Amino acid sequence: MSEIKVRFAPSPTGPLHIGGARSALFNWLFARHDNGKCIVRIEDTDLERSSRESEENILSSLRWLGLDWDEGISVGGPNGPYRQTERLELYRQYTKELLASGWVYRCYCSEEELAAQREVQMAAGEMVGYTGKCRDLSEEDCKRHEAEGRKPVLRFKVPQGKVLTIRDKVRGDVSFDCNGIGDFIIVKSDGIPTYNFAVVVDDYTMGITHVVRAEEHLSNTPLQVLLFEALGWPVPEFAHISLILGKDRSKMSKRHGATSIQQYRDMGYLPEAMVNFLALLGWSPGTEDEVFTLEQIKERFSLERVAKSPAVFDLDKLNWLNGYYIRNSSVERIAELAFPYLQQAGYLPEAVNDRLMEKVRLVTVAVREYLEYMAQVVDYAEVFFKDPAYDDPEAKEVLAQEQVPIVFGALQDKLTGAGALDEIGAKAMLKKLPKELGLGGKLVFQPLRVGLTGKTKGPELHHLLPALGGPKVIERLKNALQTRG
Repeated sequence: MSEIKVRFAPSPTGPLHIGGARSALFNWLFARHDNGKCIVRIEDTDLERSSRESEENILSSLRWLGLDWDEGISVGGPNGPYRQTERLELYRQYTKELLASGWVYRCYCSEEELAAQREVQMAAGEMVGYTGKCRDLSEEDCKRHEAEGRKPVLRFKVPQGKVLTIRDKVRGDVSFDCNGIGDFIIVKSDGIPTYNFAVVVDDYTMGITHVVRAEEHLSNTPLQVLLFEALGWPVPEFAHISLILGKDRSKMSKRHGATSIQQYRDMGYLPEAMVNFLALLGWSPGTEDEVFTLEQIKERFSLERVAKSPAVFDLDKLNWLNGYYIRNSSVERIAELAFPYLQQAGYLPEAVNDRLMEKVRLVTVAVREYLEYMAQVVDYAEVFFKDPAYDDPEAKEVLAQEQVPIVFGALQDKLTGAGALDEIGAKAMLKKLPKELGLGGKLVFQPLRVGLTGKTKGPELHHLLPALGGPKVIERLKNALQTRG
């Protein structure tokens, strides 16, 4: 078997979306599992909507996910250029071949004429499609139309009475009746090739052996196969992976969650969590396990384990996975990720000294078990940076308990002159309090939590004490006592 070579070929008309990211990942996994090669090229023939900004977003998102490529945009290679708008001369060369061989003809039908044709077909209950009106125009006819100022499109002459059967590596044999396709456009009137023509030329000239892409491209496959055959080129193998649906089984949209990789990145999702989640959208590892590194997925991946049925985008599952990776990453890494969110919230100044960085680390230790994504750190960290208001009714009831002044006073005495506390020291100090005061743990720890946070639930006390520091703990306990009146 020849070396596997796949491509990811996005259109730079917006950020990299979830579906595109999964396609890129599956291509990468398929190639890397068998030591094959990956290409990333840009399909930018939609001149009005394409932008370099979107292109850079896509490339940046791929790199963030941990995906690399052997050839293509930004890395170069022997088959460039890797933007379609820079390959127009190559497309013209093969357009001439198709014209000379009779597979392609000039069509001068205007948009108005085509619309009128469609209306007639619909009224008659016929299949809507191009009628082949210009299939057999003479040279004189063409010259006359061009003298009138008409600019032709180029249409491919689809053979009639032919059934194409494609052996799809995910879907098995899929057949298409050419009678239902209609002569399709390969070059627009402005000379720009259509997607189906450009992609065939690119796949052949770049040596693509396998095309792994989303199910919505399945309808393009017979058109592309016809072009490969007309040009006498080997047809690559195809694998069409399933659609991604929301939990309500409708097509995925913004109401099911963010739709671009950049949005998840901005919210503080970790790349390894996103890769893990994307891999499980339509691929089965063959076990009940759900947590995998990219390397582990690569070792297990095969297209035979990719399901035909639609994958369901479950945000709860993504959040669970991301929370798992947050809790199992180093404290230093999570503190670094938390830092910009805390800055944006106004909790940290632009210039941060070592003392504040240590506080961020301690805050991270205290709150990361509650986080599903890093942007949430702002809400959970609020108690460490803003003094509580003590206006919660439930908290007021706790502060009104008669033992509260004694409990607060005992902790203040221990903290006075105690120096900096770490988690171990804070645990030991807190453990002694109930026994020394002759009180149950709830009567000691619940008031302390309310005194320090203004709430009855929140971070563990042995995390709060080191992060706040002794002087701030004493200050908050005094403020809490004053609210008792």
